[in-house]
Amino acid sequence: MTQMGLFQRPASVVRVVIAGGGTGGHTSAGLAVAAALVRDGADVHWIGSHEGVEARRVPEAGLPFHPISTGKLRRYWDRRNASDLLLRVPAGLVQSWKLLRRLRPSVLFSTGGFVSLPPALAARALGIPIVIHEQTAVPGLANRMTARFAARIAVSFAPSSKGSGSGFPRDRVVLTGNPVREELLGGSREAALGHFGFDAARPLVYVTGGAQGSHRINRVVGEALPRLLAICQILHQCGDNAETGDHSWLQDRARALPPAIQPRYAVRTYIGAELRDVYAAATLLVGRSGAGTVIECCSLGVPAVFIPLPGTSGDEQAANAGLVEAAGGAVVLPQGDLTVERLVDTLTRLLADRAALEAMGARARTLAVPDAAQRLARLIREVAAP
Repeated sequence: MTQMGLFQRPASVVRVVIAGGGTGGHTSAGLAVAAALVRDGADVHWIGSHEGVEARRVPEAGLPFHPISTGKLRRYWDRRNASDLLLRVPAGLVQSWKLLRRLRPSVLFSTGGFVSLPPALAARALGIPIVIHEQTAVPGLANRMTARFAARIAVSFAPSSKGSGSGFPRDRVVLTGNPVREELLGGSREAALGHFGFDAARPLVYVTGGAQGSHRINRVVGEALPRLLAICQILHQCGDNAETGDHSWLQDRARALPPAIQPRYAVRTYIGAELRDVYAAATLLVGRSGAGTVIECCSLGVPAVFIPLPGTSGDEQAANAGLVEAAGGAVVLPQGDLTVERLVDTLTRLLADRAALEAMGARARTLAVPDAAQRLARLIREVAAP
């Protein structure tokens, strides 16, 4: 059976185009909303980049995926700025315009990031209403631009929170929270311990730098391994950056460990479907504070040591981490203070009091909105209604 075309589908079916990606956070939130929309009978398509995380994960989820040419909105000098602004972004705009004319969606849902801007501009030109979702405590540049003509602006944190929702027209702002992927719910601690060969009696620390990994975190953790493994076991998601060579370097460090503690450390470039079990087993997370990681920790009640990536737009990662720290659900360790000594001291102190760690996780959970995906799906349908 061929796919039902625009004029053949029932009038009651709402067609939604999701635009965004580039990072795991933007993609994960969009996929959670897509799942909620599809359950309600919506016809969902996705416009994203050729190279971003979404190019793999969206087709894996069974959604029609339409890649476009994209650039990056850099606010610092880079020779790629010229080619992106003069060639890639205009090409993406034309491609988006053609796609949206063909798909004729009732609404465009933008998850933010530089990937979302060409489709949002094309939607505005075609008179398609737009709903945007801001994941972070500090609005990103693309969302601030799109907010000028968006029908609704969904935010993850209450507008009264420091920095949250700043710069957005308050009359169009709706608090929805940030959805967590359903596949991360209901994980099994026993499954994670068995999968990686870990000891159930020893605390498990999950180290992650996000989908791309973090060179600084990888190197400090690698140097600290002998001391850290005396107090815990570590699952380390390090990314797969050929330029830094972190994965092979960490494997060499692991092989050099004393045989007695080697089983306490596992390093992977990427954590896939088993991530739900990892979160269920993790005593503590150490990592960056991108929107995706922060909301996953809050939604699942995982206490964290956040090491914000410096230099992000408006210091968004520092703002994300600061909100959780203020609620008592995390400790923030600035990258400038990240040393082997400081990391070992911080983890030693936190892991020494398991009851306090559990309380941290419970306080982190107070920031989560459990039905965020459903709230966003309802908002999208409201805007799509004639």
